[in-house]
Amino acid sequence: MNSTRPTAPRVRQDDGVSDHDQHDHHAPSNPAVMRAQYRPPGEGLLEEDVPARPMELFELWFNEATRARGVLYEPNAMVVSTADAAGRPSSRTVLLKAYDDRGFVFYTNYGSRKARDLAANHEIALLFPWHPMARQVIVSGTVAHTSREETAAYFRSRPRGSQLGAWASAQSQVLTSRAELDTAYAELDERYPEGEIIPVPDHWGGFRVTPRMVEFWQGRENRLHDRLRYVHEASGAWRVERLGP
Repeated sequence: MNSTRPTAPRVRQDDGVSDHDQHDHHAPSNPAVMRAQYRPPGEGLLEEDVPARPMELFELWFNEATRARGVLYEPNAMVVSTADAAGRPSSRTVLLKAYDDRGFVFYTNYGSRKARDLAANHEIALLFPWHPMARQVIVSGTVAHTSREETAAYFRSRPRGSQLGAWASAQSQVLTSRAELDTAYAELDERYPEGEIIPVPDHWGGFRVTPRMVEFWQGRENRLHDRLRYVHEASGAWRVERLGP
């Protein structure tokens, strides 16, 4: 297959905004005048260059984002948006931990707000904000729990401190103080000495996001960005369509 071009786009300040304007600490910050021109390599994102399935293009872009880690912090960071049973939305940043043709996987406390939202409403949206590359990937779909075997395998791969942290944190619950959290961690650190197996918490595990739509956004000059959207059809095939910027 043809691939999109791997070189990251150059982003430059333009439209009368100078570097001095951006860093003048004596003037109040004004978001209305903050602008960047996006210059992708080659011809940008074109239909004839993309594969038939979105996960192939995601893998290409994710690998490019990973190679840009000098300027792109945590390329696997994604904004996860959920809504509760009443339709009230919420968003937070979560780390992607696996992806394949079945979808995208992240892990969390099943008592957290996002997990409670997803128990009531299986719809979810993901956003990968790769700003230094002038790229975004937007996903919408539904979720299901990963198997306990898959969860346990990932839990065992985490550093010991992260394993203890999964036990210590009652995620999204109100705490009396920071000391409450630190005390809980210290008690667990003593209960499970270095080298001892830490059990996988029953209240902790993974979600797999099965995508229904995946949009690839590439910044272009003059706000005429490229937006290609993959839509999953009943036949199992993916339809690619271009959206106006």
